[in-house]
Amino acid sequence: MRYVIVGAGPAGVVAAETLRGRDAGGEIALIGDEPGEPYARMAIPYVLTGKIGESGARLRKTKDHYRALGIRTVPGRAARLDRGKKELALADGTKLTFDSLLIATGAHAIKPPVPGLDLPGVHHCWTMADARAIAKRASKGAEVVLVGAGFIGCIILESLVERGVKLSVVESESRMLPKMMDEAGGEMIARWCAAKGVKVLTATRLKGVAQGKGERLAVTLDPGGTVPADLVVIATGVKANTDFLAGSNLKLEDGVRVDDRLCADGNSIYAAGDCAQGPDFSGGFMVHAIQPTAAEHGRIAAVNMTGGDARYKGSLIMNVLDTAGLISASFGHWERGEEARALDAKAFRYVKLAFDGDRLAGALTIGLTDHVGAIRGLIQTRAALGGWKAKLMRDPTRVAEAFVASSCAPRAQARGTS
Repeated sequence: MRYVIVGAGPAGVVAAETLRGRDAGGEIALIGDEPGEPYARMAIPYVLTGKIGESGARLRKTKDHYRALGIRTVPGRAARLDRGKKELALADGTKLTFDSLLIATGAHAIKPPVPGLDLPGVHHCWTMADARAIAKRASKGAEVVLVGAGFIGCIILESLVERGVKLSVVESESRMLPKMMDEAGGEMIARWCAAKGVKVLTATRLKGVAQGKGERLAVTLDPGGTVPADLVVIATGVKANTDFLAGSNLKLEDGVRVDDRLCADGNSIYAAGDCAQGPDFSGGFMVHAIQPTAAEHGRIAAVNMTGGDARYKGSLIMNVLDTAGLISASFGHWERGEEARALDAKAFRYVKLAFDGDRLAGALTIGLTDHVGAIRGLIQTRAALGGWKAKLMRDPTRVAEAFVASSCAPRAQARGTS
């Protein structure tokens, strides 16, 4: 069998290793479009803070790991897929034929249509090359403008705060983390950041970047006028890398649509990770761009590529974030259904529960890390809360007790006890 994996991130690497474990004689080609060893993109913020070196971001630390497994690493970028010929063409003209293909190309940072974003000193924070460029300018006391206060933007915020820069965060929406937090949560995180010396500008748009004096930049905001900066970091979202699939007749939406076997064509083409629009926990389809999902996608796809029958149960929408020392989390469908809230603004504590009938459908928490496991468990098990729903409506901080009660109830019923 000839296996081709296009994309050398967590999904691609786990898939390659799983393929080798299940098919000792198969030919495996792992294609990556960045120089050097495959690395974890989620480690880039830690490289920026100096907590780890670039080598610490590598997905596998052992020297010659891929060679030892008989996995051929191929540098290049996918350019075109010919499904009829089962052939993948790379940008440099190289062509690879396959019996089974895994698309694990991930995503790329979106560049908004704003003048001046190609100037020196304006960077995304998406690749190791970006991290090196940012580190050169983000010295202690440097004036930095971070554009975007979504999930990725707030991860970058944490790294920049640790580097001791003078940071301004620009967000076009009315609150920080608009897709992850409601108004109360977003406002609380903004207050926390302000207390850490971060200037937070919500409902503000980047209008342009121009060359200032020397190597400095002039950043125009609306409202806000023009402000100076030594560095501008753009974190306005990402898009799946699927352009090379144009004309392939695969179903492309936010990513490559796959079934619960991670298969895109019902036969020999699979997709995994940040470019795969796979089943979600609620019965729909979504791109769930976090490393654990990518790794699980890669494992399941590889099992099926080798003739197995592994099924993906669906992604639970879940994000946990550290914003300058304040831990926040969102789970499931927190934006709809009957709600219960508890908020302590002074202590930076917040919990919101959202219900679908007597089941927990979603939640938000800030500063309450001990609730994470219980909330996730209640949502994933779809446990019927019974009388505990009324208790949680009165006091949503009792979610851990509700989880224990729901876990014990089935066992009690099985024993014939109450």
